[in-house]
Amino acid sequence: MTGNGRIARSRTRQTPATQTETTQVEFLSQDALYRLMIWLSPAYPVGAFAYSSGIEWAVEAGDIKDVGTLRDWLDGMLSLGAGINDGILFAQMHRAVTTGDDARAVEIAELAAAFAPSRERYEETTRLGRAFVEVTQAAWPCRALTRLKEIWPGEVAYPVAVATACAGHAVPLAPALHAFLTAVVANWISAGVRLIPLGHTDSQRLLQILEPVVRETAQRALISDIDALGSAAFRGDLAAIRHETQYTRLFRS
Repeated sequence: MTGNGRIARSRTRQTPATQTETTQVEFLSQDALYRLMIWLSPAYPVGAFAYSSGIEWAVEAGDIKDVGTLRDWLDGMLSLGAGINDGILFAQMHRAVTTGDDARAVEIAELAAAFAPSRERYEETTRLGRAFVEVTQAAWPCRALTRLKEIWPGEVAYPVAVATACAGHAVPLAPALHAFLTAVVANWISAGVRLIPLGHTDSQRLLQILEPVVRETAQRALISDIDALGSAAFRGDLAAIRHETQYTRLFRS
């Protein structure tokens, strides 16, 4: 926390390659746009609707009780916790697959699976990742997903799975990452709508309010290296842990 009350953001190191990615406009082909919209749609059968990432416990504990508190909670999760971390892992995996760096891809896949802060968050990201790989390889096969299974025998985290598919289908990194984080926050808002509860108009207002936070988080993830991984969203991590023993639950996390 800085002297003026603002939360200090983590430092990132920008390389010429990442600087180019963030300053150039990357245009999506019609095929790439179509696939992004399908893969990150709530209708894509990965089961994301069953997970709240600890939001369910936060509602029961009174941390989240209305639109304002949900907005603040999601801002923290995006910019200081799971959002930025998944974004960094997504960007690193996309680059590794694009350049054919198998050793780096294995390193990122292993780190992504190990970085979950709780048992339920681990199950969430790996179950979503497994479902995404299975469905996408069946309907939208690509060499990158096949290669991932060949070089990495362990569980695949969700951002790693989506990044691999995007790279394998030549979906540019910057728009793919932005779309991924937008889908993540939309799923969190959907959980909040059901739990607080809120109206659908409130959920759309939240998506609009959080638009610059998603954009800033995506931009930071693009210019961050793997050493920038870390969480300052301690209450969010605690919520994910406490949810494991919550008595009455609608969600798996």
